[in-house]
Amino acid sequence: MTRFTRREFLASGATLAAASAIGPAAFAQTPGGLLYKPEAGAKLRVLRWKRFVQGDEDMWMANTKKFTQLTGVEVRVDNEGWEDVRPKAAVAANVGSGPDIIIGWFDDPQQYPDKLNDLTDIAELLGKKHGGWYDVCKRYGMRDGKWIGMPLGIVGNALVYRESQVKAAGFDAIPKDTAGFLKLCQALKAKNTPCGFALGKAVGDGNNWAHWLMWSHGGKMVDDKGNVVINSPETVASLEYAKQLYETFVPGTLSWQDPSNNKAFLDGQVSMTANGISVYYSAKNSPDPKLQEMAKDIQHARFPIGPVGKPTELMQITQMMQFKHSKFPNAAKAYLQFMMEPEQYNPWMKAAIGYVSQPLREYEANPIWTEDPKHTVYRDGGSIMLDNGYSGPLGLASAAAMADYIVLDMVAEAASGARSPKEAAARAATRAERYYKV
Repeated sequence: MTRFTRREFLASGATLAAASAIGPAAFAQTPGGLLYKPEAGAKLRVLRWKRFVQGDEDMWMANTKKFTQLTGVEVRVDNEGWEDVRPKAAVAANVGSGPDIIIGWFDDPQQYPDKLNDLTDIAELLGKKHGGWYDVCKRYGMRDGKWIGMPLGIVGNALVYRESQVKAAGFDAIPKDTAGFLKLCQALKAKNTPCGFALGKAVGDGNNWAHWLMWSHGGKMVDDKGNVVINSPETVASLEYAKQLYETFVPGTLSWQDPSNNKAFLDGQVSMTANGISVYYSAKNSPDPKLQEMAKDIQHARFPIGPVGKPTELMQITQMMQFKHSKFPNAAKAYLQFMMEPEQYNPWMKAAIGYVSQPLREYEANPIWTEDPKHTVYRDGGSIMLDNGYSGPLGLASAAAMADYIVLDMVAEAASGARSPKEAAARAATRAERYYKV
């Protein structure tokens, strides 16, 4: 049986005080201490992204069953591919019907804030009970002082590599700087053990590393006021670097989506990629002795620091959105709170072996992060990541630019030679200006 610390399972002493301050009077009478009492006869439909780690889905469904047993609310959960969730959420928002709750990506709630219910009371309660939200989660989940999305967690992204192959290339560890990192990739290519990073329409893996690359050299989509500044010398420098990196890649990365690099790594086609913890999980839990042996050789590391001189990592935050078209808003809000409480959240995070890291600081103490040292690098996503709209405001423009893959397309065009770095940066600026209108 899984054991957790007292800190992880007990709510803080401020729970009742917080609830009385911001919750409805019915709080004390609701089952399980939920802030909202579900409507009589309520039924919910939840749309979420398809798992990469089986334990994630299994525990999510087990927790959902617990919610039904506690409240009597029947919940249907549908799982869709990562690339399919965003357009389905947009359709639901536009037509005013569909799932009650959709678990989507990045700042998607900022695209249709008027279609979403206010979750401020639940978010404030959870923050007071569980150590507070990371600042980046507040930026993603809030608009005009209100919570319009409930950050579920951060699908951590890190370098996943074969330690033996990195050492065979003459390196004891992943270099801490981008210049050394390029030399490593070139050495891996020379040893016929190339690396590979997604350049297709990959919601997570492609966007994550492409933004890191641009930011690491000082480039960014917009400045602090939302003016488009992507066509800059710093961005062009990052794209020149991308061209050199691309020469070390295994063929085919221009069409890679999120599952592609997992497969390439586990097939032995690449020695290094950027991914969540799912590659390690798959190898470690495979019945194939060769993959089990590979798992022993897998290591994880943070991305190197570029000329800008500080960490510049993007990871895909996933948020729960509760739509106004729901016929059972109280039941939906109760479900959101229930899934975020430690009795459900900690076992879920452990079952997924840390595939999703916490948005609430208290859950840093989950034993999953230290029981295997290879997990630890994924713990700190919320404390180190930048948001995808950096360094401007999050909102309709940043969400639309992200959904349009502007940065990822720019990197792919320049890296592959389809356009020169200057041409790619200029085209990205033109595309961005359609959304960031002064």
